[in-house]
Amino acid sequence: MGIATAGLTPVEETAFLTLYARALDSRWAKPILGDTLADETVARLDYDFAGLGVQTSVVCQSALRAKMLDDRVRTFVVDHPDAVVVDLGGGLDSGVHRIAPPATVDWYSVDLPGISELRDRVLPPLPQAHTVSASLADSDWTDPIPPDRPTMLVADGLFAFLTEPVITGIFRKITAHFESGELVFNDYGRIGWVSKAALKFFPAKMFKDVGSQWGYPGFKDAHHPETWNPRMRLIEESSLAHQPEVDLFPGMLRIATRATGLSKAGARKARILRYRF
Repeated sequence: MGIATAGLTPVEETAFLTLYARALDSRWAKPILGDTLADETVARLDYDFAGLGVQTSVVCQSALRAKMLDDRVRTFVVDHPDAVVVDLGGGLDSGVHRIAPPATVDWYSVDLPGISELRDRVLPPLPQAHTVSASLADSDWTDPIPPDRPTMLVADGLFAFLTEPVITGIFRKITAHFESGELVFNDYGRIGWVSKAALKFFPAKMFKDVGSQWGYPGFKDAHHPETWNPRMRLIEESSLAHQPEVDLFPGMLRIATRATGLSKAGARKARILRYRF
């Protein structure tokens, strides 16, 4: 019997989706991310992961976007060895272990109380890793985090589950608290009614549970968040479909992903956005 996961809210349970996707990727002969700690974490938990019905496309996209985010955090840490890294909605992500920053870097994982408590139970502790149990909708979630060091904030699979007022509040809170840094996150472009219907009616448990928590329809123009906070400046928009790691996707999925990236609308459906402040 593994560690109990009962009592988590539906929003907190969405952390299991990305965790399991990374675990499945690590089992492949040629993984994209290769996060073996994710697989070890899955083995320690009492949860019906197989019942999520995670599809190969989700495994590939989850692993690739995590790798892209890791690469950007890694570069920031190299440039700023005294940095603070803040994982927004960190869930059970083991990014701090994958990146292994120097001891001079402090890493803060911010998430809701239930999943934060579980994180502290299942992930190996590190002296520089800190868990912040808080809702990002609260005004004081930044209080435990140093404001005066270069800061990289990263969000993987988070903003789709928040409302626009909460997201704009996060954008504004970042520059109000931290002196300088970057924010990088994955984005799905504008979510149309067809995609929403698919999330609602697709029979797999993964889509049913995730779709019920979907909070924000998204945006086309990557400059749109600059209207929420003019101190945020877009410095990168990168599509997953254009990355060399797509060559590791299974045959038809590889072809479909490359084809999707041929149009601007298709490329927006899975992208990494990075802002500086």
